[in-house]
Amino acid sequence: MKRNTILYILLVFLLVVNGFFLFNYIGKENGNRLKEPRRNKDFIKKELGFNASQLEQFKDKSKGHENTMMRLSDDIRMLKDQLFDKIADASVEEITIDSLSSLICEKETEKEKEIFYHFKMIQDIFDNTQKEKFKSILKDALRRGDKGNRPRPPNRSERYRPPPKHN
Repeated sequence: MKRNTILYILLVFLLVVNGFFLFNYIGKENGNRLKEPRRNKDFIKKELGFNASQLEQFKDKSKGHENTMMRLSDDIRMLKDQLFDKIADASVEEITIDSLSSLICEKETEKEKEIFYHFKMIQDIFDNTQKEKFKSILKDALRRGDKGNRPRPPNRSERYRPPPKHN
């Protein structure tokens, strides 16, 4: 009887630990997605030194922007999944690939426009000093972001073959 009691206590302990782990693991994954835009907002508020009135205007003008950005990102991810699911197909029609690529481009364009108009809209609440600082923050962010998106030049020691040309 004593041996069974110890096993039951150990079983309950393992269930609690596993439940705690799963809760934290799943919660952090979903939470990070929601915390990222929040962190960006906090950075902008802190760096530009908003007063109470500006902070309220910023909150009002930012409503819906995060949801729009998440929706567009989800749409792009879904379209890319559809596109790259075609890799396994024995034959792929080029019109299908072109169509999916065009849809991805449209969503990316929509996303870039959303970002631009959001920044343009919130810039209206800044004073002249804040506008200059905001402008330099944006330029710095764009320069930093471009570095990660550039294709790497081929290394001479590697055998480099350009992608095939389609007629």
